[in-house]
Amino acid sequence: MKTKYFGWAVVVVMGLIVAKTWAWQGADLSASIDRGKAVYSTTCITCHRDAGQGIPEVYPPLAKSDYLMANKTRSIGIVVNGLTGPVTVNKVKYDSEMVPVDLTDEQVADVLTFVRNSWGNKGPAVKTAEVAPTRKK
Repeated sequence: MKTKYFGWAVVVVMGLIVAKTWAWQGADLSASIDRGKAVYSTTCITCHRDAGQGIPEVYPPLAKSDYLMANKTRSIGIVVNGLTGPVTVNKVKYDSEMVPVDLTDEQVADVLTFVRNSWGNKGPAVKTAEVAPTRKK
């Protein structure tokens, strides 16, 4: 018997929990990724390019990005509040500005879920509730 909870998949065999792993329900994750891809293609693609490769020496890659994947909360904050100053992504320094992006909490969650699960990245989805606390007051 497999019972799904929002955010967790619990596998029960003969009344015993044998596995508990992070998993979004398939349709929810897929829908978030689809919505995030649409946001990415209208908002992020100019600088970070169609395959998340960025622009060498100007805008960092999102594909296989150690910086992006290291801290989900930081990544949310960058999309919401922007970023100025040097960063090192995949051992390469970048020093350009990312302006804050005017997106709803759901759009931020969706676009980051898409990016965090594309181009060699694999990470937990970003939930809408995780976005609001990162907004500067």
